[in-house]
Amino acid sequence: MAYDEELADRIRLMITPGPELSERKMFGGLAFLISGNMAVAASRNGGMLVRVDPKENSKLLELDVVEPMVMGGKEMVGWLYLAADAADDDTVLREWIERGVGYARSLPPKRK
Repeated sequence: MAYDEELADRIRLMITPGPELSERKMFGGLAFLISGNMAVAASRNGGMLVRVDPKENSKLLELDVVEPMVMGGKEMVGWLYLAADAADDDTVLREWIERGVGYARSLPPKRK
């Protein structure tokens, strides 16, 4: 299944544009990168993957709208999954986009 194109379009409208922003198809979804660091991605399963500070992972998992991102049976600390129904709410979606972009901007740029 392809990623949710409507969600990807909504992310494009909400994410702050700039020369450091790029998009790349990854893991069956569409990732939005800041200076080469993934910030958020429209998931192939619906919903959105969000990159967060690993130190905040446990605290953020207490919120009802996210769950751990699991890849290959392993929980990926520093990555959360925003459920598709939560992503339907523009306020919630914007908050999580800003969180992911903020963390990605805190990382050193990746070399091309």
